[in-house]
Amino acid sequence: MAIINTLVSWLMNKRIHQIELFIKYPHDVQAEWFNRLIYMGKTTEWGKKYDFKSIKDVRQFNERVPISTYEDLKPYIDRLRNGEQNILWPEEIKWFAKSSGTTSSKSKFIPVSNSSLDECHFKGGKDMLSLYVHNHPETMIFDGKGLVMGGSHSISEVNNESYYDGDLSAIIIQNLPFWAQFMKTPNLSIALMDEWEEKIDLMARETMHHDVTSISGVPSWTMVLIKKVLELTGKENLCEVWPNLEVFFHGGVNFDPYRLQFKQLIPSPTMNYMETYNASEGFFGIQDQITSGDLLLMLDYGIFYEFIPVENLNDQQPKVVQLDRVEINHSYALIISTNAGLWRYLIGDIVIFTSINPYRIKITGRTKNFINAFGEELIVDNAEKALAIACSKCQVNIVEYTAAPLYLSEKDSGAHEWLIEFETPPPNIDYFAETFDNALKSLNSDYEAKRYHNMILRPPVIRQMESGTFYKWLKINGKLGGQHKVPRLSNNRDIVEQILSAINPAK
Repeated sequence: MAIINTLVSWLMNKRIHQIELFIKYPHDVQAEWFNRLIYMGKTTEWGKKYDFKSIKDVRQFNERVPISTYEDLKPYIDRLRNGEQNILWPEEIKWFAKSSGTTSSKSKFIPVSNSSLDECHFKGGKDMLSLYVHNHPETMIFDGKGLVMGGSHSISEVNNESYYDGDLSAIIIQNLPFWAQFMKTPNLSIALMDEWEEKIDLMARETMHHDVTSISGVPSWTMVLIKKVLELTGKENLCEVWPNLEVFFHGGVNFDPYRLQFKQLIPSPTMNYMETYNASEGFFGIQDQITSGDLLLMLDYGIFYEFIPVENLNDQQPKVVQLDRVEINHSYALIISTNAGLWRYLIGDIVIFTSINPYRIKITGRTKNFINAFGEELIVDNAEKALAIACSKCQVNIVEYTAAPLYLSEKDSGAHEWLIEFETPPPNIDYFAETFDNALKSLNSDYEAKRYHNMILRPPVIRQMESGTFYKWLKINGKLGGQHKVPRLSNNRDIVEQILSAINPAK
């Protein structure tokens, strides 16, 4: 097996030279992909509608092609799902990545072309491994198995043709080459199951007997699996089950609230954590430094990037900047045009650039996942950092949470209501709330201003939820699975009221 590890590590390192090229020539690489996308799209219905044949540069593209949300593209995607082709992209589209996102309860079906699988998602997965091997030349990761927290998919028949809907992870697993399947666990029949409670049990029972050297998945569901493995094996921590485990590749949600729990369950000084930014719409970023969680923006995956400064997001004709005009520490909404036919698509994520040589980003929130009921402009990044501070000072861990505004009334000023499921409840919930409130003030000047003398916002209202509350809520709503996440912040009370009406809080 050591020979296999050496060979695969050598192959992965060969890609580093190409990554260095797009780092050195980022704008040339993006210009090349822009021209290729326009050329490929010109014969499609969308390309004919906006006369791609006559588009000569990005300026014409911006003037002619509108910025689109999923709702704008949905009629076209519905037709693709009904078997029509050459609408958004010239290749046959048979796969659709199902995503609930964090801004709507409705499912989204993102088209996945063969090009986007090969040039984007698979390439991103290989680059993740390449960068890991490059940063850890002593790795023995390929000596064992890679545990992948995959999703599920379903098959629809249209005019005797098969079309597949499912989690992106399921689509990727289903299409992996045989040699990659050999290096993964669990087997395909378990990995693609759609009944998550049974799936977690079977995954734990199969994988606990393998020599797992890496884990890939969303932190929340991976944590559920780890606890099941420990329950079945009777071991105190994961090092006793998988002594050669060396890395967790994670993405999908902010890892900070989970970091301490993972370190407690995997108490190995050599354990590594590597973040990726991989969505149904594309693979966008990979952590390329050991000492920093910033994500290298991947520029040669068949994606052309544009950015809207967040302060212009709600303008009728928002200002759009190209990669060569972005500024460090400025918040931008991400726009993508892809080799699966998403044209000027507003994906819904907010990013900041931490570096422009090379281009590195951090995900700071969602365009629709925030609280701004009172002008406080509270984003997920503020909440995650403040919760981490409060948890550290109170020595507690959070399993899940969500928050929404409590609106102004005749008697009371407004507030934020936080439904929090703790692993172990804090000894003094009032001290936790005070610490959390102070942390939010230090992180967000608008929040601090609204908290002045409790005139607009009073202190946050913390509700301790019973163990399993959010799991039960996801199950009730048919949202068990890696692609479903608990919305962190909502600017209305719909989700909070659903949870409160279905499940009584502990306190």
